[in-house]
Amino acid sequence: MRVTVDDDRCGGHGVCFGLCPEVFDLSDDGYAVVKVDEVPPEHQEAVRKAATQCPTYAITIT
Repeated sequence: MRVTVDDDRCGGHGVCFGLCPEVFDLSDDGYAVVKVDEVPPEHQEAVRKAATQCPTYAITIT
């Protein structure tokens, strides 16, 4: 599983980081960034939850 964050849509709410700090981080500007190329199996459920709870729908899973 791969995950991306659309920089143009991210509002910097930090929901993803709060749900899965192993995969998401916040930039110096407070916007979400993805820390991994492939999401480890043990974090996939948290990443799915982050994608559904993102207020701006900026997270895409492939």
